[in-house]
Amino acid sequence: MDKDEYYMQLALQQALQAKEIGEVPIGAVIVYQDEVISMGFNQRETSQLASSHAEFIAIEKANQVIGSWRLENCTLYVTLEPCPMCAGAIVQSRVPRVVFGASDPKAGCAGTLMNLLEEDRFNHQAKVLGGILEDDCGGILKNFFRELRDKKKRDRGSDKLS
Repeated sequence: MDKDEYYMQLALQQALQAKEIGEVPIGAVIVYQDEVISMGFNQRETSQLASSHAEFIAIEKANQVIGSWRLENCTLYVTLEPCPMCAGAIVQSRVPRVVFGASDPKAGCAGTLMNLLEEDRFNHQAKVLGGILEDDCGGILKNFFRELRDKKKRDRGSDKLS
């Protein structure tokens, strides 16, 4: 297993933590000098804050560890392609490299809908590598949403019986 796959496995573990508490299973890990300095998982429902995405949480923790808003020489690993908000946070925090698992056809801003991370009109760009453990990263999301839809169907069915 190469380094990118290893760190993506750690991000997947974060995604599983999100799933355990009923959150959309997305996880992120930030690595500096071959050391994990922060991790995060999606917590929007728990916190009721729009900014509680895995990447955003990991970036804020990494800022504290590094002692700076600049995360130069770091790599961010995330199980789902960053959305516009997270792509903006990545650019603003100067993360130079982003590795993601599954593409996001609805909100992906690292190449799917647009590529804010490599936009040369910004004063900072991040190199992007997508598709690392894509089946695993996409599978956890597909299963989560399938289970959610099935639960809603069951709940609607039990409402009709009452």
